[in-house]
Amino acid sequence: MPASRPIWKGQLRLSLVSIAVELYTATKANAKPSFRQIHEPSGKPIHYEKVVDGIGPVDKDEIMKGFEYEKGDYVLLTDKEIDAVKLETRKTLELTQFVDSQEIDPLYFDKPYYLVPSDDLADDAFVVIRDALRQSNKIGLGQLALRGKEYLVAIKPAGKGLLLETLHYETELRNADPYFSDIPAKKADPDLLEVATALIDKKTGKFDAGVFKDHYQSALRELIARKLKSKGKKISTKEEPVESAPTKSNVVDLMSALKSSLEGGKKAPAKKPATKAAPRKKAS
Repeated sequence: MPASRPIWKGQLRLSLVSIAVELYTATKANAKPSFRQIHEPSGKPIHYEKVVDGIGPVDKDEIMKGFEYEKGDYVLLTDKEIDAVKLETRKTLELTQFVDSQEIDPLYFDKPYYLVPSDDLADDAFVVIRDALRQSNKIGLGQLALRGKEYLVAIKPAGKGLLLETLHYETELRNADPYFSDIPAKKADPDLLEVATALIDKKTGKFDAGVFKDHYQSALRELIARKLKSKGKKISTKEEPVESAPTKSNVVDLMSALKSSLEGGKKAPAKKPATKAAPRKKAS
């Protein structure tokens, strides 16, 4: 089993079959450098205090959760009252519906988790559900209460285990129409479309996440290493010039750019200017 602790333990249920499972985060929290705010004169970290207007700092025991039902008016709830809300999905993840693997719009997907059997007794039933999903090319849908919220989740096979992904509810997504309304409703030029499609075909390959690196995080780590080496002294940081947005006067010809990209990025050789013929000398 992995060294990290599961963030949730419960039952994965399909009809009358229940399987003891554990849930683990699939992403690393420490993959990127994190920063704290520092008081420069003293070099000490800055802390945040819970304060009330007109009162000042307050103790943690005096803090409750409040829902603002009207401007300035709140319904107060204790942690015990919130924890007492009984949801079956806190301990049981029931697969209530199945859909084709390509049916869910990627816009709905939020965060990935690994779902594994919690003990040897759960292995056989777990494998049956995993392989049934793989063979039918389906995704299982259900709901899971986790960290004070009930999530819509999708489950699909991933290697020897299952991948659980939280989904956004429909009410959480913004309507795209206001953002796309200014885009003209016209089709692409056929000749341009043909060249662009050929360029896409040329660059098409199998997905390999290892090929892509986070250059910004690498540059941050290099900056941190240089600062450590210089013992905190100021170091010069050269800023790259920011490219201006293209305007009508400097937009390159689209067809020429596409064809140049298709040919491997080579620019077409510039035509030499025609040389003027030398004037004839008058006969003496």
